[in-house]
Amino acid sequence: MSAKTTPPTTAPQATRGFLIIWGGQLISLIGSGLTSFALSVWVYQGTGSATQLALVTLFFYVGIVVMSPLAGSLVDRWDKRLAMIISDSGAALSTLFIALLFWAGRLEIWHIYVSVAANAAFRSIQWPAYASVIARLVPKEQLGRANGLVQLGRGVGEIASPVLAGALLPLIQLQGVILVDFATFLFAVLTLALIRLPHLTAAPTAGISMAKPEERSLWREAAAGWRYIRQRPGLMGLLLFMSLIGLIYGMAQVLFIPLVLEFASETTLGRIMSVGSLGMLVGGGLMSALGGPKRRVYGVLGPGFLMGAGLLLIGLRPQATLITVAMFLALLTVPIIAGSDEAIWQSKVSPDIQGRVFALKNAATTAVLPLASLAAGPLADYVFEPLLVADGPFSQSVGRVIGVGAGRGIGLLFMVLGLVVILITIAALLSPRVRDVEDELPDAQPILETAAADNPPQTRT
Repeated sequence: MSAKTTPPTTAPQATRGFLIIWGGQLISLIGSGLTSFALSVWVYQGTGSATQLALVTLFFYVGIVVMSPLAGSLVDRWDKRLAMIISDSGAALSTLFIALLFWAGRLEIWHIYVSVAANAAFRSIQWPAYASVIARLVPKEQLGRANGLVQLGRGVGEIASPVLAGALLPLIQLQGVILVDFATFLFAVLTLALIRLPHLTAAPTAGISMAKPEERSLWREAAAGWRYIRQRPGLMGLLLFMSLIGLIYGMAQVLFIPLVLEFASETTLGRIMSVGSLGMLVGGGLMSALGGPKRRVYGVLGPGFLMGAGLLLIGLRPQATLITVAMFLALLTVPIIAGSDEAIWQSKVSPDIQGRVFALKNAATTAVLPLASLAAGPLADYVFEPLLVADGPFSQSVGRVIGVGAGRGIGLLFMVLGLVVILITIAALLSPRVRDVEDELPDAQPILETAAADNPPQTRT
């Protein structure tokens, strides 16, 4: 008997495969943004409650955090393309569920909570699978550019989705927007069906059970992912840094609108957010074109100074031009930091445990977002705003520089957040384990491409 295997996937084929997947996920991301915007409008207009709207976001975060540990174990067991198809399909069905209830005139707020949590649970499978696919398809030296494209896609989604949803809602209503989203999910699944993923083998990671999948516990596998991170202080330091950055960024997102509306109109706010958000597109474009610094840890930590400076400037004065420029500079750093960070993890984490590690990383950085939402309001209303009212404790000191009155306490909080970003960036740079993570940790063990995953070896006589 002689064995015949399909030829290995070449680098150009792999790169094409990544671009096909990226295009499908970009369209799906925009579709998801349409539904998110439309549901937010429906909930607020139907209830008039900001709390109900906040709970929708909270259920989304909870779905990700609760499901992520198990999702990572499943991704490591499954074919990565299948995991992404399951994720997209499940998310599509959860949104279709809302459309059907709306058509039937039976949609209630608790249905939104259930659907959003289910959607988030399926999405928690997608990201570790997507990150692992990128690591498989893209050469190590091109990981920065690939992750830059992913960040660029997110920026496009954040800017395009609200504009498109605002135009479509009056024409096709909520159920029509959801059907458009459903079609984008189908498009993403189609792109996944069109590509081949290389079938890779690698030496098992030390400490990871070699038992058959059906004999292993999902929770024990998730714990193995956590041990993997904990035993590598450089990765743990990066995770802590990114979580703190996420916490501060989340607080800034919550506080930005009230900060601006205290001195400007809604029209001015929209203009500031539109122009400022272009920073994310420019940052993603630079990252995808240049790939970030050769030493990727500097791509994670270096932009922290610019982000901190941007937050400081946002709070400095109630001036639309200053805040627009500052927002642009702060958001410019986001794709560079995130893309460089992902490239480090993709090149250093062993392929056989990437799903668990990436899922836990996603859960940790997502878990801080509800905390940011809960902390931002009370800090602004009860701590910082009273400091800068007329005759407030800081009115004759800090108030002489940044002004006094409504919104100036939030401005001071922005400045404090910017200073904290700069301080934690300095602390990370001074930490040898974080600064030298690329030197201390070897690259993931070379992996052998044996055949295309969807074309297993065949034998013939």
